[in-house]
Formats: sequence, C-alpha cells, structure tokens
Amino acid sequence: MSDGILVVGLNHATAPVNIRERITFPGDESGQVTRLFREIAQIQEAMILSTCNRAEVIAASDRPADASEEVIESIARIHGVEREPLRAYLYVKTGKEAVQHVFRVASSLDSMVVGEPQILGQVKDGYRRAADANATGPILNRLLHRAFFTAKRVRNETGVGAAAVSVAYVAVELAGKILGELRDKSVLLIGAGEMAELAARHLAGKVEKPIQVTNRTFENACSLARKLEGRPVPMDRLEEGLADADVVITSTGSCEPIITAARVRTVMKRRRYRPVFLIDIAIPRDVEPQVNDIDGVYVYNIDDLQAVADENMGERRHEALRGESIVLEEVDKFLNWTTGLDSAPTIVALRDKFEKIRSGEMEKSNGKLASLTPDQRRTVEIVTRGIINKIAHDPISFLKKTGTESKRNLHLDVAQKMFKLDGLALDANLEEDEFLDT
Repeated sequence: MSDGILVVGLNHATAPVNIRERITFPGDESGQVTRLFREIAQIQEAMILSTCNRAEVIAASDRPADASEEVIESIARIHGVEREPLRAYLYVKTGKEAVQHVFRVASSLDSMVVGEPQILGQVKDGYRRAADANATGPILNRLLHRAFFTAKRVRNETGVGAAAVSVAYVAVELAGKILGELRDKSVLLIGAGEMAELAARHLAGKVEKPIQVTNRTFENACSLARKLEGRPVPMDRLEEGLADADVVITSTGSCEPIITAARVRTVMKRRRYRPVFLIDIAIPRDVEPQVNDIDGVYVYNIDDLQAVADENMGERRHEALRGESIVLEEVDKFLNWTTGLDSAPTIVALRDKFEKIRSGEMEKSNGKLASLTPDQRRTVEIVTRGIINKIAHDPISFLKKTGTESKRNLHLDVAQKMFKLDGLALDANLEEDEFLDT
C-alpha cells in the first residue's frame, strides 16, 4: 500500500515565481478540482495542496506510475499550459519518498523558510477540502493524520520554529525583548513599505491599541490604516505620533533621514524619556545614525535585523536535522502500518482457519466435556484460544515485517499455500487496526 502513495507537484525549489503563479489551485472549496483528480482511473483517493510557494496533488493509487502521467496531463489541461514544458518543473514521488515528502512539508522542513508555522494550517485546509469532497479514504486519512502528528512532534521536540528568520519577525521579537509586554504599547507606522506593513501586521496581534499610520500621501495612510484596523495620522503631526509611540516602524522613500537626532531629543523630552524602539527598514535610512546615541532610544536598521535573521536561520537548520530524524521515524511507522494492510486479509484468513480448527475440535469433544461446569468450560475455551494465539503469533509477526513489495507478495503467497488459505477470507476488508498495530 505504501508503494501506492503518489505526489506530483512543484515548489519554490523547482519552479520560478512566473511558473508558480500560473500553477495554482486557490480555494477549491467546492472540491470540484479535487474530484477531477480523484476520478482518474488509477487513483482511489486524492487531495490538493496549494500555497504561494507550492502546488501539489497527493494521491493513493494502485498504479502510481500510470497515475502520475494522468495527473501531469490534468494539471497542464486545468491551467492551459503545454504538458512537456511543464514537466521540467514538476517532481514525481512515490512510495516511501512520497510519504517522507508529505511529512517534511507538514513539518515545515521543506519550506522556503524552514520552521514557518503557516504550512501546517495550509495542509490541514487542503485535507479538509478533500475530505469534504469525499475524495479521501483510509490511506490518505491515515497518511495525513500521521503527518499532523509528525509536525506536532517536530514543533514540540525541536527548536525548528523558535528563532525568527524574517526581518519582520525579528523586528517584533526584538521589540518584545527590549520593551517587555507589548500589549499596552503604541505603534506608529511611517510610510507604506511592504516589509514595514508585514512587521506591523505581526505587531497587530500583540498590541491592543490601534496602530497609527502616517505617510506623505494622506490617502495612502488612510488606506493602510483601514487594512490594519488602525488610525491615520497626517505627516505634519509626525512629532505628536513619535511622542505617543513606543514602537516606530519606518519605511519611506525619502532621500534624507526624516527622524533626526534633534527631532528625537525634542520628542524624548515630551515622552519624559520613556524608552522607544525604532525599526528602520528604509533604504536609504529614515533614522539618522546619531539617534542611537540618545538614552532610551533603541534603533535597528535592516542590516541589524538581517544579521539576527541569518543567525537564527543557522539555528533553525541545526534544529531541522533533529526534525528530519523524527520524520524518518514516523515514516517507518506509517510504512509498517501499510505493510499490515497488505498482509491483513492473509492474517484474517490465518486466524479464521486456526479458530475453525479449534472450534471444530471443541465440537468433537463435546461429549467428553459435558460433565464440565460452565466455569470449567470457559477455562478450556481460554486455554485453547491462548494456544492458538501463541501458534499464530510467529507467522503473523513474519507477515507484518516491512520489505519490498515483491518480497511481501512472496511471503503472502507462501503463507497462503503453506496453510492452504486459498478461498478463505483473503478479500477481507479490514477497517480496524486490530491486526495492524499489535
């Protein structure tokens, strides 16, 4: 069964942004696109994972090699592109490699920024949509739940997500370290740069007061303030905003510093020298270097923040190695489970045969057992069942062992012939893990 896991997709490592932005499956809340892949003849279960940096089809298939070609053809057709040029950007993974890939993706070990927390929620959303479309079954259900469990282990047992690795994250992390609890702090955003906006969004969840936004074009300040659920401030009232703010994020296109040492000295008097944290993400810089010499003022520019981010990235890579070990451990557990699925009908048939032999011998001995009390008869039942279980244990354990598909099939064939299981419960549909997790 593990050989039937299939992943076809592209991501930030295999395709440039101009390709990634064309190959997407946004939303699909109705499940219509997911069902297109589920309806491919060789596919029994399917789901779509679509983010800004990846688009993947994850499937359970009894013929993954044939199914992969159909999936590639469908991806090309859905997006109106030629199949062969698209193929150069795609990866096709099957079996153990596919399982490991899914676990690594969910654990954020395959992300552009290792350890970023968003991907797990995106995987869960993709799985939910597929389940709602009735496109999943026992194999993908188990695969995804084990992926979620693996991601939780990686998050809890390693520091892969502990260190901030983007400039925006670093800025917010440093603000908290310097100023302490941020909930009651005031934030002023100067300019409308993308990175400054991102840092403001990270801060928005940590502060209770509306973020103030100022910009040379007041209409732009109003627009961004609405997006942040904040309050616009005219640029000519900048000093009032600075006097009120505990955290200032600045990213303007000014050629000259707009926050000078002289201005900050005036502001600090009005603030009664309460500490202020200045995040300067502008190039050229918005904050005059001499500002950092003023007591109670903490200035970080983009180079300072990037240096911290790079250092943290090194820490994450080290922790990611520990995460990879957890992934491999969980992959082996999943493969053992799928091997049990392959063996389950034979195991059921073997147990049925042993039980028929036991119950048959008990029937033959009914006359000799007639004098037994009910308690004594129950004891005989327990003893004979125990003997059967002990006899069955070794062959069942052997059938559950992981190996290549050809070797497993050989073992199953030998067991069926050795115990003459042909015609017994070999088509059993095992729903529970009774024989798989013991």
